[in-house]
Amino acid sequence: MTATRRRLLGGSASALIVGLAGCAAIPSGPDAPDGTSSDAPSTAADDTYTSVYEDAIDSVVMIRTGQGQGTGFVVDDAHVVTNAHVVGRSTAVDVRFTDGQWRSGSVVGTDPHSDLAAVAVDTVPSVATPLPFVDEQPSPGREVVAIGNPFNLEGTVTTGIVSGTDRSIPAPTGYSIPDAIQTDAAVNPGNSGGPLMTLGGRVAAVINSGGGDNIAFGISAALTERVVPQLVETGDYDHAYAGVSVTAATPAVAAANGLGESRGLLVVEVADGAPAEGVLEPSVRARYRDGERVPVGGDVLLAVDGTELTTKEDLGSYLALETRPGDTVELTISRSGSELTVPLELGTRPLRRGPYR
Repeated sequence: MTATRRRLLGGSASALIVGLAGCAAIPSGPDAPDGTSSDAPSTAADDTYTSVYEDAIDSVVMIRTGQGQGTGFVVDDAHVVTNAHVVGRSTAVDVRFTDGQWRSGSVVGTDPHSDLAAVAVDTVPSVATPLPFVDEQPSPGREVVAIGNPFNLEGTVTTGIVSGTDRSIPAPTGYSIPDAIQTDAAVNPGNSGGPLMTLGGRVAAVINSGGGDNIAFGISAALTERVVPQLVETGDYDHAYAGVSVTAATPAVAAANGLGESRGLLVVEVADGAPAEGVLEPSVRARYRDGERVPVGGDVLLAVDGTELTTKEDLGSYLALETRPGDTVELTISRSGSELTVPLELGTRPLRRGPYR
């Protein structure tokens, strides 16, 4: 064990002790709690987790900046992906592979709206092959493996399941990142930017945040595959933007607006100068219903390009995954009791913070 490794483990001891406080001690002798030998054959699940880890670990890296450290993984023969919040404002980072050697990395592109960054690396080891992404979003309940460097503990693996899909999570810019994956796999500071993998050895998400009570999140493979190639090619990524703030047409909203049924998304605000200005009509007043303040008036978005909208996440995911700035979408709306279709040419999302899509 190197001196550096000893210092890393020593510095993390207090955090690990706190994490174990209140837990039953694991016997240190040869017998497990159920009386079986501790060197009993591993289960099929154990072997699967080990296989996923061993196949991926050479492609998972530690990324260190002057402000801290995180995780990343290889996406092609010269680049790794990580979180934008991991690299921050840095233009150069240090990258460590499992061979123990540090490489120099250049930040070639960042997208704070999706919290993704691409880093070019000098001499990627031949064993560090690109990790493949899933073809389809995994369903809730599917087992996953998180690999990363929490608390400077290199090459850590934790397991869990996909707890939810199509989540919206906060972006560093104040907007929302759509299509996110929720998991109960243990994720802590230092895991950011690492892969959340299926047992088939494919990346389901880029870990973004965690540390709650069995709740962690990752940026979906679908969004990552749209953003990262553009970051490598041009250094940035433009997100489609309508400039609307919406709320679900709950039963209370439907009743207050005389909608007849609870469906779609009520437009509560349109940003000044946004593509939706003059195209969509926002709510202009509110009333109280059973003690709840409910917006009144405004268009109700029912579908975009024929895709039904039932949640705010539906709208965010469609714009992020199916459109680009300059595209024209067909919005099906309910206005003053009539259903109609209006075209909307999408713009480019501005940097300023706001609750708009």
